[in-house]
Amino acid sequence: MRKALTGIVLLWLTGCASLFGTPETVSIEKGDTLYSISKRYDLPLRDLIDANGLTPPYTLKVGQVLRLPISTYHIVSRGDTLYSISRRYNVNMADLKQINNLAYPYTLAVGQKVMLAGRVQRASFASQKSTYKNSRTARSGSRKTTVRPAPRSYAVAKHRKSKFSWPTQGTVVSKFGAIGKGRANDGINIKAARGSAVKAADAGTIAYAGNELRGFGNLILVRHYDGWITAYAHNDRLLVKKGQKVRRGEKIATVGATGGVNSPQLHFEIRAGKKAVNPIAYLP
Repeated sequence: MRKALTGIVLLWLTGCASLFGTPETVSIEKGDTLYSISKRYDLPLRDLIDANGLTPPYTLKVGQVLRLPISTYHIVSRGDTLYSISRRYNVNMADLKQINNLAYPYTLAVGQKVMLAGRVQRASFASQKSTYKNSRTARSGSRKTTVRPAPRSYAVAKHRKSKFSWPTQGTVVSKFGAIGKGRANDGINIKAARGSAVKAADAGTIAYAGNELRGFGNLILVRHYDGWITAYAHNDRLLVKKGQKVRRGEKIATVGATGGVNSPQLHFEIRAGKKAVNPIAYLP
């Protein structure tokens, strides 16, 4: 019981952020403050104030819409590299090196502030991790050029005709929705034994398999026939690769404690396009 409580408390403290990047705006809810919003989205408090032209005493009203500014710096967390930061914020690595006066081997320290110099672009998870957009290199004579095809468009069904299957067996230790401290869980967290099978909740194609997104550890995204997406985070081992077709119930990973958790569990999300829905409503 105590271990379960510890896991729940940890989730309250760390939360599980959206897989699809920081939104452009946020609607104020009861209990929100400028400080809690700045912490939730990892934004400088001063930037948040300036972006919305706010003045003391900075009182917020329920329903008020705030614009979230583009970050101008990143605070280094465990596992961050210069490359992962450049991909996350869509900033050229050479610019990051120059702006921050970094020398080879570009070692970063936890808590270090990496300046982005206002050059960051607001990027969705798709552009951060190339889930829907691939780069290929073409050579013409001795000249090397990079060709970036336009993103493919996927139709997303408004309603699901069938339910998903449970991705693993275990106990739900964090439910969908608000989890306190101004944070929300976009999925559910299922406590399970380390090494337990993580299975595809329905047939589909692996859209992403990797560990580049901070806090999610070893992560898999599966895109299904109707455009819906399921996400599986904190895995120990990944058993599939991007582009691979999987069957409903096929083993795609094993339960672990990678990313922002300290006990074996699976963070599971269901999304209708980019919109997170409550997985419980779509599970048997």
